[in-house]
Amino acid sequence: MFHLSYDDFEAIVDDSISILIQSKPEITKNVAFLIEEVPDQKQREKLRLLPNQTLFGLYEGLPLSKRQGQTKILPDKITLFKIPIEQSVNSLEELKEQIRHTLWHEVAHYYGLDHDDINKKES
Repeated sequence: MFHLSYDDFEAIVDDSISILIQSKPEITKNVAFLIEEVPDQKQREKLRLLPNQTLFGLYEGLPLSKRQGQTKILPDKITLFKIPIEQSVNSLEELKEQIRHTLWHEVAHYYGLDHDDINKKES
């Protein structure tokens, strides 16, 4: 397990978002990026997570592929969960890579990819 202060973790997330936005600037139009310690009970129940399961990140919103031209919708939300990410790594480099990967995964959901599509792209 590797631990950082909230501010240091946030700085890494901000850097990762900045890099991601350079290649996909449209995600800044209607997406809020958040950091939480762990998924809350409502999120866990919605996803039917078992007690031993957790999340690194979560996309909540209406994927671009399902908007059918709608423009007046609430902002989408991508949340990264600090403690599960930290518990999965042993170094600063691993942490940066896990954050980058988690952001990519959640942005893929924003574009409408499901887990099967994401897994294929990651292979």
